[in-house]
Amino acid sequence: MLARAQALEAAGPEIIHLEIGQPDVPTFEHIARAGMQAIANGIPLHPLRRMKDLRRSLPKHGGRQRGIAFRPEKVVVGPGAKPFCSSPPWALVRPGDEVIYPTPGFLPMPPMIAVAAEVPIPVAAE
Repeated sequence: MLARAQALEAAGPEIIHLEIGQPDVPTFEHIARAGMQAIANGIPLHPLRRMKDLRRSLPKHGGRQRGIAFRPEKVVVGPGAKPFCSSPPWALVRPGDEVIYPTPGFLPMPPMIAVAAEVPIPVAAE
């Protein structure tokens, strides 16, 4: 998909790249500063030590934003969206089951469903 989008872009049209999961806008300055400070403080060297703090802060901030309450032990943190999209098919369905998914949608979804030996069924999103 990236190669196709780049070919279209080379032909002239402006393309907003969503196919590889990378934003086409710069990182907000306050986020970049916080990241640089974390690196300077050595925090990335000990990510598991910081996980407890992150899991405690997410329910406060996310709950306040969404008007809901949830506990830190209910928070799961991962390295992106793919593990959270690939794990449910492996845990919830059996070989041969049909799994519907929205299309257009998250491009890795059909192969992640198929890897778990199910039948991916696209459903047009309206």
